[in-house]
Amino acid sequence: MSIHVCMGATLMCSFGVAPSVLMVLPKNRTLTSAVPAANIMDNIPLMNILPFGMCMSLANPTVASATSAALGVLTPMPCVPVTPGPWIPGSPTVMLGNMPALNNTSKLMCAYAGVISIIVPGQFTEMIA
Repeated sequence: MSIHVCMGATLMCSFGVAPSVLMVLPKNRTLTSAVPAANIMDNIPLMNILPFGMCMSLANPTVASATSAALGVLTPMPCVPVTPGPWIPGSPTVMLGNMPALNNTSKLMCAYAGVISIIVPGQFTEMIA
């Protein structure tokens, strides 16, 4: 059993230098532990997925250009997540707003080669399959 993810969950990107927080709008009208519950479509950068401090991925054009200007020394630049797809895989049995609910084992891919994972789900009371 997985834990249902909600607003306030702590996220981490494999190329980020700091953790971030998941923001969930109450559009699905469903609460878990008295806060808005998330589904796999809560993946919009700067609305749901906040920046992770600095980015260290050379796939990020700003990091690549800053590293090139520094003669090959890796130069992290501010993180702006680019998440073209939904969280995967989500919960196969629990639907929330006609989409699978988000559980703590789901991952989100960033276009700059990062993998965003859920470190703390935001609540520890409600489990989903």
